[in-house]
This record gives sequence, C-alpha cells and structure tokens, in this order.
Amino acid sequence: MKLGAFSISLTVKDLQKSKEFYEKLGFSTIGGSEEMNYLILKNNNAIIGLFQGMFDKNIITFNPGFDESGNTLDSFEDVREIQKNLKKNNIKLDSEADETTSGPAHITLTDPDGNQILIDQHV
Repeated sequence: MKLGAFSISLTVKDLQKSKEFYEKLGFSTIGGSEEMNYLILKNNNAIIGLFQGMFDKNIITFNPGFDESGNTLDSFEDVREIQKNLKKNNIKLDSEADETTSGPAHITLTDPDGNQILIDQHV
C-alpha cells in the first residue's frame, strides 16, 4: 500500500509558542492558518502539523495524493482502496470512508499500542 505523505499531527496548548519552538529547529510554515488554530510545518522531508484544541492525542497522519512538499500527485492509491486492503488484512478501522464516493475522504485506526492513525485524502 502507498499511504502518501507522512506527518505527525501534534496537539499543542499554545499554537504560537509551538510554532516559534519548531522554527528554532529549522521548520518553516507551509500551510494551515493561525486563525483556524492549525499550522503545517516542514524541515526537509519532515512534516509536522500543530493543532490547538482540535483533538486530545498526537496522531500519525498519511495523506494519499500528496508528496512531502504538499504537491498533488498525478497517480496515487485512493483512500478507499487502502481501506479495502486494510479490511482484507483484518485491520479494525475506527472510522471508514464511504466507498460509494470519490475525492476527499479519510479513515482512522488505532495501532496495538493505542496510537491513533489518520489516513486523510484531500484530493
């Protein structure tokens, strides 16, 4: 399976303070909106999302259809195909994409240690 661009989505208490911290580590903002309480930052191939007040725990995130620079790929494995493969391998999903639709959708699952995983397709 090709899951798409990898990032970690961090729940933060103070978006501005977290942004300043990660900028000191060499990250720069490539997306998001402070007004909407989230920012996407990048340092080489490392991508992190900073999210204030949106969820309780950090989340491992994959974005089918995007590369590490946020560019849309010409060809990629749709989240619904990923979902079918996971179900075929007896992976329990916490939420599912509607397989009768196309375009943006997401699925969520939890690994054996309780880490949340989001597979979030924007295209």
